[in-house]
Amino acid sequence: MTEVACIAISVAKSGYEDRLYEALEGLIEPTRREQGVLQYEMHRDLDEPRRFVFIERWEDADSFWAHVNSAHVAAYLAKVDGWLEHSEFHPLKKLK
Repeated sequence: MTEVACIAISVAKSGYEDRLYEALEGLIEPTRREQGVLQYEMHRDLDEPRRFVFIERWEDADSFWAHVNSAHVAAYLAKVDGWLEHSEFHPLKKLK
């Protein structure tokens, strides 16, 4: 079993910062209850307050992809449609 990490970045369109923050905050508790989650923490960029960054760690790729395809992530994506200037996620394989 290989641990997976992920850096997920969401940048709000100007004026949507607070709404995006609340929507992202709503992901935390359901995600922390998911099987295989080791770490799921939200951060806000000090220099760009519209940028939110999640640092995630998962027991394995199956747990990570189950999260990505979960109902609460789908609901979040539907809710924030039109609020994002940019979003990306980078799954990472732990080497050492």
